[in-house]
Amino acid sequence: MASTPDNRSMSHALHPFEQLTPDAVLDALSSVGLHGDGRLMALSSYENRVYQVQLESPAMGHAQVVTKFYRPQRWSDEAILEEHAFAAELEAAEVPMVGPLVVDARTLHHHSGFAFSVSPRRGGRPPELDDLDVLEWIGRFLARIHVVGAARPFAARPALDLQSFGQEPRDWLLGHEAIPLDMTSRWRDVCDAALKAIAAALKAHPVRSLRLHGDVHPGNILWTPDAGPHFVDLDDARTGPAVQDLWMLLSGDRSQRQRQLGALLDGYEQMREFDRAELALIEPLRTLRLIHYSAWLARRWDDPAFPRAFPWFGSSDYWQGQVQILEEQLEAMAEPPLVA
Repeated sequence: MASTPDNRSMSHALHPFEQLTPDAVLDALSSVGLHGDGRLMALSSYENRVYQVQLESPAMGHAQVVTKFYRPQRWSDEAILEEHAFAAELEAAEVPMVGPLVVDARTLHHHSGFAFSVSPRRGGRPPELDDLDVLEWIGRFLARIHVVGAARPFAARPALDLQSFGQEPRDWLLGHEAIPLDMTSRWRDVCDAALKAIAAALKAHPVRSLRLHGDVHPGNILWTPDAGPHFVDLDDARTGPAVQDLWMLLSGDRSQRQRQLGALLDGYEQMREFDRAELALIEPLRTLRLIHYSAWLARRWDDPAFPRAFPWFGSSDYWQGQVQILEEQLEAMAEPPLVA
């Protein structure tokens, strides 16, 4: 990098999450009347900090809870409360969404500069996406999420669009000299070509937007054989096309992805109509996520968890790989879309 990750991390003051010690987590829970017995476990999360906590005695029917501390200055309280309200709507519609508990008549709490919420613990494992019956089951519930999501718009949460997921991250990376000089022009040129192709696809295939989960990947689905899926983590809930909540569940070669998509839509269309024109947006949306992801890593580098978890980020080799991936995405966007 022109300004290396190591140098940039050294120039920053103590990151807020470094102050989130186990005692601070337990104190925050105690501030809302939930008392941990000292046993807590950090769960996988980079954007926020999430802990499973054993309570001294069951509260609201739960012996364990999961507490989520939101990244400071990422979302406004209004945007977080919209996430919570969406979760509550889904739960009321009997969609298996794990939303925050109402504690002291609130779902959003504050302690020592942190906003946090408390949710029930739910067990499960990532779903087997090679099982077409599992995908059909998930498809039915994704449709039910979208039935609720289409009922009203978000007011405080943003849209997933070309500007916020493509153009702005590109400009940030270039403006902050986050790409090594030997790779800057190559990455900029291929990124510009990708953004042009995405813009053309969005213009050619205008779709209806609705409230989305926004980040439906296997890690955000807790699967049990008897109950099926439970969806977690609405932190990235945004407005966008329905297909955004489907494409991240597709993997493998084209024939595999086509079979998986067919199973998802077999389930989805039992509950809600799906606009097949949106299938042309799968590769453009994937490309937007790639651009956004690079900027996300660069913006979070002052968080000590990121250099530890992503030591490969920022090198010329990383950006060379990104150039190659974006070139592949240009080819993918030029191919006919998947059909199901």
